[in-house]
Amino acid sequence: MGRITLHGVTKNFGDTEVIRPLDLEIEDGEFVVFVGPSGCGKSTLLRLIAGLEDVTAGRIEIDGVDATGVPPAKRGLAMVFQSYALYPHMSVRKNIAFPMRMAGLDKAEQNRRIESAAAALNLTDYLDRRPGQLSGGQRQRVAIGRAIVREPAAFLFDEPLSNLDAALRVGMRMEISELHTRLKTTMVYVTHDQVEAMTMADKIVVLQHGVIEQVGSPLDLYREPRNLFVAGFIGSPKMNLMTGEEAERRQAATMGIRPEHITASPTEGLWQGTVGVSEHLGSDTFFHVHLDGRADPVTVRAGGEVSLHHGDMIYLTPDESRIHRFDAQGMRLA
Repeated sequence: MGRITLHGVTKNFGDTEVIRPLDLEIEDGEFVVFVGPSGCGKSTLLRLIAGLEDVTAGRIEIDGVDATGVPPAKRGLAMVFQSYALYPHMSVRKNIAFPMRMAGLDKAEQNRRIESAAAALNLTDYLDRRPGQLSGGQRQRVAIGRAIVREPAAFLFDEPLSNLDAALRVGMRMEISELHTRLKTTMVYVTHDQVEAMTMADKIVVLQHGVIEQVGSPLDLYREPRNLFVAGFIGSPKMNLMTGEEAERRQAATMGIRPEHITASPTEGLWQGTVGVSEHLGSDTFFHVHLDGRADPVTVRAGGEVSLHHGDMIYLTPDESRIHRFDAQGMRLA
């Protein structure tokens, strides 16, 4: 079991309120991602759940039991950090076994768990190697294996992929998602990368300045962002946001339209503009269009084979059914 509940949890560092009073429910077996910009409080919130930081006020429950004052080692949680924190002089087998030896498990049980974790993480052939003989992705898998053998109620990941290059990040992202599918254990994952959040999460928690802006599935947040912050943060490239006449004619203070919901034509459309920078990504092309009378360019997504050049005249038409409207306070309008 790995149900985690936060009731009015607050964290202050001196006079600075880092986490404002918040409530959150993480269901057993969920993959929940905390996402937000640097300094939003996501890592602090994870450390509060782990017990590595003391709450200033509020209560944390794990499987219905108050764990607010319980030491980290007794919460039944396993944490995977940004740094691998492996012992360089130990083999992979001994690194994975370390928490079990500290807990006093017998050798037979240790070996059973090591073999099981190694099989799940494709590390069986590397058990006798040392960390220095492994790639970055393999070392991160060893760190995850060390957490798996503890058989925790939940795994807590603090930006575990940030030290990896782009290709390894994609691969490890899929491996962690596959691992969650196999283990069916609660996972709470912190990242500043909204692509990681969108591709991995059952539920996303968007944070800003220690406040939860929105909680929901990736598609919920994509389709119905609660406010301008979520609208601008979720989605890659981010949503185009417009004020002025275009918003007013739709009875809003700000209107938003995603790049993939705009049609481009060389001959006709609602908005006329000039093509600026284009980004060719193979399957997709993102191009930035400078509209007359608008300072910021509009980003448009098109097929990878589109032929557009800097300075070309172009017409854009937004899909009216996909336009998002926000009031003067930045909140979503129905």
